[in-house]
Amino acid sequence: MTRVISPEKWQSRGTVALARALLGKVLVRTTPTARVERVIVETEAYVGPQDLACHASKGCTPRTQVMFGPGGIWYVYLCYGIHEMLNLVTGPAGHPAAILIRGVEGAIGPGRVTKQLSIDRALNAKPAAPESGLHLEDHGIVAPPRHVISGPRVGVDYAGPIWAAKPWRFRIALENLKRPVARVSSPAHAAS
Repeated sequence: MTRVISPEKWQSRGTVALARALLGKVLVRTTPTARVERVIVETEAYVGPQDLACHASKGCTPRTQVMFGPGGIWYVYLCYGIHEMLNLVTGPAGHPAAILIRGVEGAIGPGRVTKQLSIDRALNAKPAAPESGLHLEDHGIVAPPRHVISGPRVGVDYAGPIWAAKPWRFRIALENLKRPVARVSSPAHAAS
């Protein structure tokens, strides 16, 4: 069973729970010449202006304005002048929170994710929907809780010891994901 996950779904639960729930979901990138699907295996949650590791902790700026919009849109920014970073905005409008997509099958590290899927800032503020060229699907893949590893987020020491230590980075090894079993129907045998 494959289904597109509607952008509105990302406003229904807390950002930390959603970051964990994204493990096993499929990131789908479509262009005029290709469709690429990758299973999400690593995420990080950034919960809003009180979270000193979150870009929104410094207020609404031209770069972070998209985070203050409705959940279900992409926040794509350039990091260190080198790597594009892909985030899914999760809060209701006015509450800036987002999930960084840190890893997908075949690309561990947020810069590698965007390179592998040809994601750039042209997708910033676009809905996480098929018409934007980047969306999420549920293929029935499950990330069993016992196999999900949580730990501190990467590269946020500037936020101070309390916020840097929050265990809001979630990851799972591909081999620990439970994929649905394909059902094969056998053709009816004709009586001879």
